[in-house]
Amino acid sequence: MTKTDDLQKLLDILPLDIKNVLEQHPQRDSLIEVVMDLGRRPEARFPDRAEYLAESGISHDQIRYSIQRVGHFGGDNRAGLAQTLHRISAIRNRAGDIIGLTCRVGRAVFGTIGMIHDLVETGQSILLLGRPGVGKTTALREIARVLADDLNKRVVIIDTSNEIAGDGDVPHPAIGRARRMQVSRPEFQHQVMIEAVENHMPEVIVIDEIGTELEALAARTIAERGVQLVGTAHGNQIENLIKNPTLSDLVGGIQSVTLGDDEARRRRTQKTVLERKAPPTFEIAVEMLERQRWTIHESVADTVDALLRGRIPNPQLRTVDADGKVTIVRQSPTPLRGVGQDGFGRGYEVGNPRQEEESKLSPTMTVGGWRSTGRMIPLAAVPEPATREQEFERLLDESLARSDRFNSDLAVNAGPNGEDLPLHIYPYGVSRHQLEQAIQVLSLPVVLTKDIDSADAILALRSHVKNQSKLRHVAKARHVPIHTLKSNTIPQIIRTLRRLLDMDEPVVPDERELSLFIQNGSEDELDALEEARLAVEQIVIPKGQPVELLPRSAKVRKMQHELVEHYRLKSDSFGDEPNRRLRIYPA
Repeated sequence: MTKTDDLQKLLDILPLDIKNVLEQHPQRDSLIEVVMDLGRRPEARFPDRAEYLAESGISHDQIRYSIQRVGHFGGDNRAGLAQTLHRISAIRNRAGDIIGLTCRVGRAVFGTIGMIHDLVETGQSILLLGRPGVGKTTALREIARVLADDLNKRVVIIDTSNEIAGDGDVPHPAIGRARRMQVSRPEFQHQVMIEAVENHMPEVIVIDEIGTELEALAARTIAERGVQLVGTAHGNQIENLIKNPTLSDLVGGIQSVTLGDDEARRRRTQKTVLERKAPPTFEIAVEMLERQRWTIHESVADTVDALLRGRIPNPQLRTVDADGKVTIVRQSPTPLRGVGQDGFGRGYEVGNPRQEEESKLSPTMTVGGWRSTGRMIPLAAVPEPATREQEFERLLDESLARSDRFNSDLAVNAGPNGEDLPLHIYPYGVSRHQLEQAIQVLSLPVVLTKDIDSADAILALRSHVKNQSKLRHVAKARHVPIHTLKSNTIPQIIRTLRRLLDMDEPVVPDERELSLFIQNGSEDELDALEEARLAVEQIVIPKGQPVELLPRSAKVRKMQHELVEHYRLKSDSFGDEPNRRLRIYPA
């Protein structure tokens, strides 16, 4: 990684005695900031320690000396130096006079985003999280340069404090070809964000320090217009944003939902739960634990859903060594056999030439919380391609296994939408007994489930779907298709199951299907159904003539109606009891 800092320009604004000490300091190149407070000794801060620079306290004259050599202090009490990335922040007393200065060194570090270069190229919106001083703005600046120079995208930076592109009207070269829009007052940042999209046709908007509800709403508006967002927010982890009502919209927002009794029992939770309200503004989140150790949430939506359901997410942990090699491991909330409790699992490395090789993180590296336990799942290695003989043996074994499980005429590899068979169906408002009977009699590769999360499809009555908007919302959120049937009858159930399995309907139903219409198995029922079957197959269908059947009871006539419907024909009951009978019409 290459660093440029123009440190001498920052030292030139300091009082002479402080400047001379720092110019001769052995750790000058690692200086983070210089703090000068009225009446207190000046202090220099380095990554590992802080030390005083003088024996006497800072005077009014020394503070005025520095103020005269910096730019204008804005509404956020920040100023800068033209053509540099340094930031000077002021502390004021109640009268508005400046009584303290924090002179922070700004450095352009090229190559700092090697850990997430692949994510930047995806075009998805990325949110950087981390404590102050961990390098969020530095990474943001480098992302803007890579997007503008390497990926040739139209990038606009919303630079509220001139911290990304430096002070002055000419932006710092560290942002490359990206353009910069300055903000007159911090409270106008959300307006400038919208203005950038409306006036300058950007493909990418870069924002530093999203901190208000208006800015969060503006970010959502920009994302919904198809513009890639790259931004930062204060907070160490996604959990901090979920609990922050001002910024929770960045990860989709949180709402309280009251579950029905059945759903609450299925989830084994209380009836009132928290759920994500909308798709996240940022698809990817990066938790910057340290400068060389970041946690990657590839799907913010999945992470938020898992956290709200009390589960521990499964993100990536990426680190980079001195040679620029990136190591990626998958974190797991549960220990795995063969993974030590004091070390990390094995991962793979992404080197500068992007060649993957095996690597292992140092066991001495620690991460806060359960991440420090070393319970990691390594990313799955790419399997070696099988030989033709091995592939043939595998396919043969699968074929034999299928033939043992299903009839040969029903053995298929997948459902109509590519689902693995057997097809798992979640019935809603449909007679479970009739479904099980149809599946068993016809030997269909279908399994009924009470868990909608494991279902491949939902089978529901059309009237129930119309009246239950919640069912539609749940199915949409879980990407489970809903298949409807008009009524709770055997013909409708069989027809829908065949449609789900992409099976052709036979011209004439076989005897197995006819047995489904028999309820008690009495001789009267058998005679009535056989009469209806013969009338349909020998007269109505081949000759196109209507047929009247013998008088039957209401219960038996209902069975005959269902059988006729199974042939896709129409029938009516006419006459008075006890001579009421069925009339079957041709199609």
